[in-house]
Amino acid sequence: MKYLIGILGLLVVFGLAYLASNNRKEIKYRPIIIMVVIQVLLSALLLNTKFGLIIINAIASVFGKLLSYANQGVEFVFGGIANKGSMPFFLNVLLPIVFISVLIGILQHFKILPFIMKWIGLVLSKINGMGKLESYNAVASAIVGQSEVFITVKKQLDKLPPNRLYTLCASAMSTVSMSIVGAYMTMIEPKYVVTAIVINLFGGFIISSIINPYTVTDQEDILEVQTGHKQTFFEMLGEYIMDGFKVAIIVGAMLIGFVALMAAIDNVFEMLFGLSFQHLLGYVFAPFAFIMGVPASEVVAAGGIMATKLVTNEFVAMMSLSDMASTFSAKTLGIVSVFLVSFANFSSIGIVSGAVKGLSEKQGNTVARFGLRLLYGATLVSVLSAIVVSFIL
Repeated sequence: MKYLIGILGLLVVFGLAYLASNNRKEIKYRPIIIMVVIQVLLSALLLNTKFGLIIINAIASVFGKLLSYANQGVEFVFGGIANKGSMPFFLNVLLPIVFISVLIGILQHFKILPFIMKWIGLVLSKINGMGKLESYNAVASAIVGQSEVFITVKKQLDKLPPNRLYTLCASAMSTVSMSIVGAYMTMIEPKYVVTAIVINLFGGFIISSIINPYTVTDQEDILEVQTGHKQTFFEMLGEYIMDGFKVAIIVGAMLIGFVALMAAIDNVFEMLFGLSFQHLLGYVFAPFAFIMGVPASEVVAAGGIMATKLVTNEFVAMMSLSDMASTFSAKTLGIVSVFLVSFANFSSIGIVSGAVKGLSEKQGNTVARFGLRLLYGATLVSVLSAIVVSFIL
C-alpha cells in the first residue's frame, strides 16, 4: 500500500510542477527519471544499510565534536547566565553557528571548498541535463548558504536570462547551508538531516526541470567562480566570525517574532473557533501529508507542522515537531523531518531577492517578480524528498 501511495504522491508532485511549467515542450524526461532513481537509491543507502549507518554516524559524530568545541567558547563567554542543567536555545543551538561559520571560512580561504563545489557541480551537470553554473550553484548553496552563494557567481549574475536565474534561486531555497546543519541535528535525527540535504540537491533539479525547462548552449555553459578579494588569514577569521554571529542573531530574532506571532494567532483562533491556527492549517496540508506517506491518523498534526514551516521557518517547525515527537510514529517523524530540512518558506523570498539585489538591482527585481513561483517550486522539492523517503521507511 505504501508504494501505491508513494507513486500517487510522485504523480501529484510532477502534475503540480507540470501545471506551473513555462515551457512544457522543453521538459527533458530522461534526466528527471534518472534523478528520481538516484534519490531512491541514495535514500535506501543512507537509511537502510550498514554502510549508510556508518556514514551518518561519522557525519553526526563530526558535527557533535564541532558543537562540543563551539560550546566551550559559548560557555567561556556566557557561563553562569543559564541555570544549571537548562538548555537555552540561543546558547546551545544558535551560537555554535559562529564556530561552524569559521570552519567554512577556513576551507574557503585555502580554496578547498571552491574546488570541491566546482568539481561536484561538473559531475552533476552530466546527470541533470543542466548547465555547469546551475550545478555548481546547487552544491555551493548547500555549503555556503542561500545568500552567500550569489557572491561566488556575481561575475555572471547580470548576464543571466530570467529562466537560468530562476534555477539558481530555486536551488538556494531548496537546500540548507552547512553552517546551520549542526543546529538542525540538535533538534531532529541526524540521519534525516543528511538524507534530506543529499536528495534535495537532486530534487531541486527535478522540479526546476519541469517548472522551468530550457537548454543551455555550449557558448552559454561557462562557469566563472568569484573567490572574492584577497584577505589575510586573520581578516578572514574576523569576517566569518561576525558573519556567523549575524546569522545566529537574525535566526534568533526571527524565532522570537514568529513564535510570539504564532502564539498570538493560535490564541485568537482558539477563542473564535475553538481550535488553534496550526491545527486549522493542518487540515489544509493533510492531503499533502497523506501523499507523503504519513499514516491517516497523523496527517492533520503532521500537516500543521508542515504549514508552520511554510508560513514561519524550519526552526519554528522543528521545535513543534520536537514537542509532538512522542505522538508520532517513527515513519511520520522521518517523513516530516525530511520535509523540514530546506529554506522553503515565505521569508526566504525576501532573503534570496535581497541577496541578489545587493549585487544587481535589475536581477533582484526579476527575482522578486517570480518569488511566489520560487516558493511553490521549493515546497514541491520538500514534498518530493519526503515522498522518496517514504518508499524506504
